[in-house]
Amino acid sequence: MSGGPKLNVRVAEVVKVNDLITRFRFVARDGGLLPAFSGGAHTVVEMDDNGTRRLNPYSLMSDPEDRTGYEISVRRDDAGRGGSLYMHRHVRPGMDMVLSHPVNLFPLDNRARKHLFIAGGIGITPFLAMTRQLARFGGRFELHYATRNPALCAYGDSLKAAHGDRVHLYFDEQGDTLPLADLLSRQPLGTHLYCCGPKGMLNWVRSAAATAGWATHAVHFEEFTAPATGAPFAVTLERSGKTLTVGSTQSLLEAMEAAGVDAPYLCRGGACGQCETDVVRCDGRIDHRDHWLTPEDMATNTKIMPCVSRFEGRTLVIDR
Repeated sequence: MSGGPKLNVRVAEVVKVNDLITRFRFVARDGGLLPAFSGGAHTVVEMDDNGTRRLNPYSLMSDPEDRTGYEISVRRDDAGRGGSLYMHRHVRPGMDMVLSHPVNLFPLDNRARKHLFIAGGIGITPFLAMTRQLARFGGRFELHYATRNPALCAYGDSLKAAHGDRVHLYFDEQGDTLPLADLLSRQPLGTHLYCCGPKGMLNWVRSAAATAGWATHAVHFEEFTAPATGAPFAVTLERSGKTLTVGSTQSLLEAMEAAGVDAPYLCRGGACGQCETDVVRCDGRIDHRDHWLTPEDMATNTKIMPCVSRFEGRTLVIDR
């Protein structure tokens, strides 16, 4: 996506959903329609945070049929690198911003006869667009949505109002347990499973689906990982002839971009594989934090995903 066309938008609405989540609506600055997207798509929001350029991916949650604007929801992360705090503290209606064109790495599979959705926390956002899309065209689905408590159950009431008994809510503090094994065992032939939520939930659902014998092609995950903070490290870019220092709250990809190196990306969250880069020399340990490379690839230290991975050691040279 690097260097691709961008969308010049204006912030139309900023709405506090609950203590942690705020919703943002963007419209085209020229008053026209925005590009079409499908349920499961995301956009990358560009931010200028006091001179620090941040690019964070967020799922599009608005109705795919509504091209007059895009909506996202952002969960505040007080211990994060700063993108969510910038969105919560600085973004206001009337502000001009830049978005990427929508990209869908988590689409509905049209071969499915039914869609089973599992969401945790802010992982509900892609399913808001997906359920609207399916409801419009008569698609079969059921949604199971777990949060800490009712106050943090963003959009739970509106989902229940729109889709009735196809939506099931679970609250940890009330002792609710999502009956995953039962759900997986009673689905009709041709059902596809989709999960978006915290890493613990993703691992749980992945393991349960494998145990239950679900085919891998029928199980779908959205796994954006925020780039980790850590100690600064140096990296040499062999083709570019540059040596960079990656800051403690900066990703390798961001450091490359700040140095004027055109590096590819789609998700910026370790899920799509677009930024995969060959490692020319490594004297140390690569801290792999992506969901793309296999464990075998990670063990060889010959590949790195610059969007999320870090390095500890003496020398890292990559092919960029």
